[in-house]
Order: sequence, then C-alpha cells, then structure tokens
Amino acid sequence: MPDASDVYQPLADRMRPHSLESFVGQEHLLGPGKPLRQAIEKGRLHSMVFWGPPGTGKTTLARLLAEASDAEFLTLSAVLAGVKDIRQATERATTLRNTAGRQTILFVDEVHRFNKAQQDAFLPYVENGTLIFVGATTENPSFELNNALLSRARTYVLRRLEAASIRAIVDQALTQERGLGSRALSLAEDLRERIAQAADGDARRALNLLEIASDLSETVNGREVIPEGVVNEVVSGGVRRFDKGGEAFYDQISALHKSVRGSAPDAALYWLARMLDGGCDPAYLARRIVRMASEDIGTADPRALGLTLNAWDVQERLGSPEGELALAEAVVYLACAPKSNAVYRAFGAAMQDATKYGSLDVPLHLRNAPTRLMKELGYGRAYRYAHDESEAYAAGERYFPDAMGEPRYYYPTSHGLEQRIGEKLEYLRSLDRKSQKERRE
Repeated sequence: MPDASDVYQPLADRMRPHSLESFVGQEHLLGPGKPLRQAIEKGRLHSMVFWGPPGTGKTTLARLLAEASDAEFLTLSAVLAGVKDIRQATERATTLRNTAGRQTILFVDEVHRFNKAQQDAFLPYVENGTLIFVGATTENPSFELNNALLSRARTYVLRRLEAASIRAIVDQALTQERGLGSRALSLAEDLRERIAQAADGDARRALNLLEIASDLSETVNGREVIPEGVVNEVVSGGVRRFDKGGEAFYDQISALHKSVRGSAPDAALYWLARMLDGGCDPAYLARRIVRMASEDIGTADPRALGLTLNAWDVQERLGSPEGELALAEAVVYLACAPKSNAVYRAFGAAMQDATKYGSLDVPLHLRNAPTRLMKELGYGRAYRYAHDESEAYAAGERYFPDAMGEPRYYYPTSHGLEQRIGEKLEYLRSLDRKSQKERRE
C-alpha cells in the first residue's frame, strides 16, 4: 500500500488555514471584536449561513469553528447528498450528544441546492441543539433558503478577496513548507501579481493556477523557475466571476440598467463589457436593452426603441464579437438620451384600471356596425370621425366606458420630445374644455 504521505493533496487544500492568524481576508467579519471572530475564539457555537463567492473561505471558517470548540465536524455536499446522508449525519450527531456530550457541527456546502423538504429535515435537530448547522452558499439566502431555517441561523456575508489578499496567499504558498516552499520555486513579482489578478477574488482559483504553473516550471542555472510564458499560458482564457442564473447575474444586469437610467454612458459600457466578458448571452442583453428603451426613454426619444431593435438585429446577423459593438452603441445612445418613464407609469396605471373595472361594455358610439342589425341597435351612432372635424380633432368626444369617467394616465415629462407632446395634449384639452362650455351654454 502507498504511504499516506504519497497521496496527492491539492495545493489549495494543503494551504487551508488552521488558525485565524493565518486566515487572509474577511476583516469585516474576523477583525478584532467582530462577532464571528469572537464566536470562533470563544467557541460560542450557533447555527449560521456563510454567503459569498467561491474561494472566499466559507469551508475554512466552518472548520476553524469546529476546531476552536472541539466539536465533531461533519460535512455534506448538497450537490451529492440525499435524504439517506442527512439521516446518517443527524443520527451520528445524536449519538455523540447522548454518549459523549459532544456537540456536532454539520457543514452543508452549496446548501441552496437542497429542496424545501431537505432543508426542513434539519430543523428539529437545530431546534433541540443536537447539531449546529453551518451552511455555505453562493446564492442569496433570502431567495434560496427556507424562512424557517434562516430564522434559526445567522447569515454572514463573505466578500470577494482583494488582489492584495490573493497576492498574500500566493506568497504564502510559495514560501511555506506545506505549500511549495520545499521546492524553492522562483516566480517574479509581476507574475505573482498576474496570477492574483487572474484569480478574480477567488483564493482557490489562484492556488490552482499557481499549482499548474509550478508543474510546468523549468530549471535555469540550477534553480527551479516558473517562466513568464508558462504563467501567460495558465492564466489565459479565464473569465470573470459570473453566474448566468445567480446573484451576480442579476446584480450586474441591474447595474447596467441603472447606469443607463442614470445617464452614465461610461458606467453602462463597463457593465455591458463585464457581462459579455463573463459569458452572458448577447441575445439576453439585447432583449434587456430594448426593455430599457421602452421603460426609461419612452416617448422622450422614440428613436431609441428602433435603434435598440436594430442593434438586436445586427447582433443576431453578425454574431459575436462583431455584433456586440451594436449593443454598445445602443447602450451609449440610451444613456445619453432624454429620460422618461411616463409611458411605463401610464401603462401600469391603465392595467390596474383594466383589472379594477372588469369587463365594461364598449360605448355604442365606438363600436363598428358592419350589419343592419348592429346599426339598428345603435352601434356607431353619433360617432364623430376625427378627420372631418376642425384640426382633425373631435373636441369633447368621449372614448372611455361611461362608468369610468375620464381618467388620465399619461403625464408627459419636460424632457426631449415629450415636452412638445405635453404642449400638444394640453392644447387639445383646452379644445375639450371649450367644447364642453359651449354645450352647457
């Protein structure tokens, strides 16, 4: 049998911190006096959820909590585990509690992958103190975890690691014996920085990149060196942190939309580039950009809608990356265009009234009368054909169902073309008022 020391252990696992002093990052949680640091140092166990991007230390913190409190550490992966695994873990925790008086930390990685029934299975054991539940997730717990489970656990938000923190982890891996220190590898400062930047806030990714590069090292003048070409090859082709259906996805599309709405073309371009760089489907972005034209530009600049539809068409015809320039053009145009959500608000109000008033009859004078029976019933009677009226406007004519009165939904802004639209509508209303006055007299 091979010696245990010969069993391969990834660099990222070998470099896992075993104390708070060696843990890098998350100062907002682990700084002096911070609640999570106090919980670890004093062994005060409570159920918790670690929410943050990959490679930010969620698993490591759970292990540190178990070591500090001398608790049994059990782990499940929600990707692989089922009801049987949950039952075995809770039975183990129950046995330890009853026979040895020892607490158990059950760490569930990717806990958002468990369905409601699986999450509910933990509740009785969390409630009676049989186990301390620690979940790790990259998704927003508010959307992915049951309220009952969330109410029994404190949520800690872990942040992506800054490049300086990643660089410190890379330096540790190159110098410490448990890492690559025994090999005395030589890696230039600027290349260490390249790896730190390429990791995009993920310590595990940084260590994986470093390990691959170390396997391709060369011997130069009797020293083991990782050359620039190897680092360039290892870090090339990496994409930024992006989840096509998760929290990062919706955060970034929200940032793009709000940058357009806020008339910030540079920021809008940045978020568009971030999403494309992360692998977002350009067709999805095209659809959302069309939506922005309708929701935030509207009739302040009616050209915006046509331009965004054209950009979508160009993107579909040319594909990536050529078509993406058309999306960038559309985003810049929208950001610089006059803004109005008047139609968006008006349509919402009209939809509310459509629901509120139900199926009101169309007034007889607005109905078509293609048959003699319809004419005899009064369909179309007294309808005023606007083109035959003065200024092509039937002043005083009513177009709503009788029970509704004359509600107003659309209030043009003073931005762009809507200023002129507002002036035109006000003039037409003055004709309505004049017509009503003449009828009363």
